[in-house]
Amino acid sequence: MVTPARSVPHDGLLRIEDCLDADGRVVVPAGVNLISLIDRNIANVGDAPAYRFLDYSGANDGAVTELTWRQLGDRMRAVAARIQQVAERGDRVAILAPQGLDYVTAFFAVIKAGTIAVPLFAPELQGHAQRLDIALRDSQPSVVVTTASAAAGVAGFLADLHGVPTPRVVILDEIAETDEFEPVELSLDDVSHLQYTSGATRAPAGVEITHRAVGTNLIQMILAIDLLDRKVHGVSWLPLFHDMGLSMIGFPAVYGGHSTLMSPTAFLRRPHRWIKALSDGAREGRVVTAAPNFAYEYAAQRGLPGPGEHVDLSKAVLILGSEPVSIDAITAFNAAFTRYGLPPNAFRPSYGIAEATLFVSTIAPHARAAAVYLDRDALRDGRAVAVPAGAADAVAHVSCGQVARSQWAVIVDPDTGTELPDGHIGEIWLHGDNIGRGYWGRPDETRRVFAATLTSRLGSGSHAEGVAADAYWLRTDDLGCYLDGELYVTGRRADMIVIAGSQHYPQDIEATAEHASTMVRPGHVTAFSVPGEGEPGLVIVAERASGTARTEPAPQIAAIHAAVQARHGLSVADVRFVAAGAIPRTTSGKLARGACRADYLDGKLRR
Repeated sequence: MVTPARSVPHDGLLRIEDCLDADGRVVVPAGVNLISLIDRNIANVGDAPAYRFLDYSGANDGAVTELTWRQLGDRMRAVAARIQQVAERGDRVAILAPQGLDYVTAFFAVIKAGTIAVPLFAPELQGHAQRLDIALRDSQPSVVVTTASAAAGVAGFLADLHGVPTPRVVILDEIAETDEFEPVELSLDDVSHLQYTSGATRAPAGVEITHRAVGTNLIQMILAIDLLDRKVHGVSWLPLFHDMGLSMIGFPAVYGGHSTLMSPTAFLRRPHRWIKALSDGAREGRVVTAAPNFAYEYAAQRGLPGPGEHVDLSKAVLILGSEPVSIDAITAFNAAFTRYGLPPNAFRPSYGIAEATLFVSTIAPHARAAAVYLDRDALRDGRAVAVPAGAADAVAHVSCGQVARSQWAVIVDPDTGTELPDGHIGEIWLHGDNIGRGYWGRPDETRRVFAATLTSRLGSGSHAEGVAADAYWLRTDDLGCYLDGELYVTGRRADMIVIAGSQHYPQDIEATAEHASTMVRPGHVTAFSVPGEGEPGLVIVAERASGTARTEPAPQIAAIHAAVQARHGLSVADVRFVAAGAIPRTTSGKLARGACRADYLDGKLRR
């Protein structure tokens, strides 16, 4: 068990032990929320940095802007006062702003005002207009907060949003300092914000995240990842409207640390910027970051330091939060950056989900990320059977470690509600105070997803021990199992490909296609089924790798057909190569297989 002894160098700041009961369970005290935590930081470390932003837009080349806790507090107060003038208590207030310190201020200020934050994004984010439209129609905010630079685009987008009340627009740049703010009492069970799901498998839905859920999950994350030292700080390019991005501005608020931020575009254009920021952060202490599979693979390919450049990753903690986690991403990053001091235990493969605020599980701080190899045929039958790494049907799966303190995860037969024993694959169900309250405005879906009940538990070794028999559980739609006390995530129910009565994991087929052809852009291939005559047909869509525009595709397509047939026993109905960027992704960078399938069926994916 991690000791919280290092969490108290400043009187008046939150002590982690104050959030644990006599049995060591996480219990957020009344009155503790993001706003009260920021107030503590202002009172105790007000002149210390809270958030920094590295600006790579326009002619800027990493120009640094910074907010101390006191400056953040002053700005929050002014913005919150303005919001109180135009919104009622409990109204939804959407944030449609570019990545930056204004976004951080707006998110906290909306909550401080007693309204419900809806963290979204400016319409300038390409390829996600439909997601923004859905979220605005669903949440129906009375107010939209934006910046002067994004105001014209926001106004144009709202003008086209027919059929819903038009929200009032507040421009952050025009808000002056004021003393008109009216303090608001925030209950632990009040909704802090609506966290919209990524839309990887269905339309985005707004999860009602309470102050209790936020506080619980931040404490769970800090304990599990060992962020107890106040010198630990964050570096992140993740979108601030994404649950993982919000966590990277949330954990410094707990006890006065800081985070350095940049935009996703800055990372994508030059991934070395992320590496450099991690190295620069090492001068101040341990530095934690988080990203999905593709980011670590991309950085390994395109983010290496130049000749003679000094890079120090010896104090880096790398959260890898994809579902499922890729051992190839870990191996590639380690191979590229071990020479720069990257510790062997730097990676923290983790499992998280928006409906649980974010964090569910990770490996122990001293552990090294590792994969087990499971038999492909057994996986199809719902069993996790370990085989040697070199076995013909071996499929790598990375451990996501142990479930966070005061959170429970059980593996369940989703059709019967029966808990399954270790080594059997089923749906992951979750329970704990970090679980969201439900989906905004969707009572039927809330009951189905957030109010599941176990019909039976294991007689011994139940992972539900300590939870009341009639307690509600969250259905995640994620598939997984326990092996040797550790949680493995194997895929998503909605993504499973079923042909001739046999189940297949799409990521397994995608890996086969990627390794079969040099024309496939690594990490940019999707597999899904489409209606066919009798049985569904298997379709593989791959983006062309760099430098292959003139490569004759026919031999590459034949190689993919042969490899999939040999390894999976499946005939491929169609292999389609498309231009780089053609495969839809979620706002967090995950493959959006459902959206890709829809584009394919609509004829939008041209060869």
